[in-house]
Amino acid sequence: MVTIGMNYKILPGKEEIFEGAFKKVVELMGTMEGHTKTNMYRDISDQQCYLIVSEWSSEEAYRGFINSDKFGDVVDWGKEHILAGRPSHTTYQH
Repeated sequence: MVTIGMNYKILPGKEEIFEGAFKKVVELMGTMEGHTKTNMYRDISDQQCYLIVSEWSSEEAYRGFINSDKFGDVVDWGKEHILAGRPSHTTYQH
């Protein structure tokens, strides 16, 4: 089991677009082998900061998802100019 923490900083005014895209990502994750669950949290002191915590059976399963065409088809952060910077991801092994 592996937990992935994904930190995102969103441009002001783009929160609703980001959250809508995230819902599509979660729907897709639900179809991927190895995915257990995912939750999104919003920083109460900085409304543009989000943490997404995703549990997978293995890091390989997660990487397979992130590198899949399906994931690329669902999100295009650059096209919408949503992100304020490069996301940071942390992997926690169980």
